[in-house]
Amino acid sequence: MKIDRLLAAFAFVLAATFVSASAQTKPAATPAQQPAAPQSGTIPDSKIAWIYSEAFQDAKTGIARLNALANTLNREFQPLQTELNQLQTRAHKLNDDTEKTKNVADPKTLQQKADQLQQLQIEIKRKQEDAQAKLEKRQSDIFGPLEQDIDAALKAYAKAHGISVIIDRSRVPLVYAADSIDITRAFINEFNSKNPATASAAAPQ
Repeated sequence: MKIDRLLAAFAFVLAATFVSASAQTKPAATPAQQPAAPQSGTIPDSKIAWIYSEAFQDAKTGIARLNALANTLNREFQPLQTELNQLQTRAHKLNDDTEKTKNVADPKTLQQKADQLQQLQIEIKRKQEDAQAKLEKRQSDIFGPLEQDIDAALKAYAKAHGISVIIDRSRVPLVYAADSIDITRAFINEFNSKNPATASAAAPQ
């Protein structure tokens, strides 16, 4: 189960350009197609069960560690987000000023503004690319261990309850699946009880 696919809802979108889902995972169905995770925590008798991994990211009822780490990631990148927003605001203002005065300003002034805008756009692009690389590395650093823990917990859960197959309904379209074999809520409850959101992410290097 890839945590990076779940990050779309959390990922810090720097200057509206960053964080896409992993190309190695199948796209999730639209919200209208996704079943709501039941609130009960019953254990199915069937050897086959399904889970709705999108529910892991619910801020109130999802996996607490996932939410805590996502909030940590957002806080760490907030200053960079603010800086990029300010740069883009400057670029938009400079472009608007140039358009408004292009018929009355002298050519030298217009050229100066055009040069400034070009340099500003280069700076924005460079900072966006740097931020993208830093964000991807940081995501891997803080979510990688959690992904491994969730995988291990799912396997242990299946073994403990005699489940032979778990299907992730967020990734695999099903024609029909009974609610009675949904282990989403039961698994989240058990994972949260054994893995409280107290582990802090290491500071970025």
